[in-house]
Amino acid sequence: MNHLLSALALSLLFTSSITFGNESLSKSLTLFASFDEGFSADYSRGDKGCYLNQGSELVPCVENDEAKIVKNEGRFGSAIHFPKKGTTRPLYPGKNVLGYNADSWSASVSLWLRLNPDEDLEPGYCDPVQIVGDDTKKGFIFLEWSKDHTPRHFRYAIRPLIELWDPQGLGWEGLPDETRPMVRVLNAPFSRHEWTHAVFTLDKINEKAGKPSGSLYLNGRKQGTIEGFDLTFGWDPASVNLVLGAAYVGYQDELAVFDRELTDEEVRQLYELKGGVRDLLMTESVVKR
Repeated sequence: MNHLLSALALSLLFTSSITFGNESLSKSLTLFASFDEGFSADYSRGDKGCYLNQGSELVPCVENDEAKIVKNEGRFGSAIHFPKKGTTRPLYPGKNVLGYNADSWSASVSLWLRLNPDEDLEPGYCDPVQIVGDDTKKGFIFLEWSKDHTPRHFRYAIRPLIELWDPQGLGWEGLPDETRPMVRVLNAPFSRHEWTHAVFTLDKINEKAGKPSGSLYLNGRKQGTIEGFDLTFGWDPASVNLVLGAAYVGYQDELAVFDRELTDEEVRQLYELKGGVRDLLMTESVVKR
């Protein structure tokens, strides 16, 4: 009997720790797009709409030959498919979602990807997700596949003011790896047949007295951390947006944004959610928003 009680107590403790962890994630969720019914977000603290940048105007994002919603092809439900390299880049406004500010900015972005980079991508850089402001010389955050390597390198970069990361004007590929604010993965686990979970974090960006950093995770495992750099940005907060599909060819699913740096354990919990990010929407902390 004592053994049974002990086992029951451990089971309850394990379950309660998962519930607490999920609630903590739920409270920090600012945007979730499942792509089950279209490009717009299922949940957002700001604008749920998804847009395309046409000149100086934002217009609603709708399906076209370069970006389609494919039913039952996602990691959970449906997904976006980018069948070819193009100019369609779905955009989510950052106001009340990304939380960018000039004092101390922290956030995390999660999504699932499915592709074979070396066979599916066309020549040139490919950025499946970016955070952009009014000028890339004032800051630029992105996941990317490199353009000139075989196999292609997968990288996470936090590029601050250009004079901080490239004072001599050598260009992104002209700098030694160790001087670039990035995490590089030489043999990342991407496939046409299996989904790969990617998370990148930002912590204390623009904080003068802090130690700004950012980490990359793949399938719940930390791949590296960007630290020891001056990560000061100069963006206009009103111009900051989250952008998908820059020269990307493949599938994307389950886009989620959080208002802080997630911990290693929280990233693992996010990766292991049985029903995906939708599980977080069921908690009281999100339903009441």
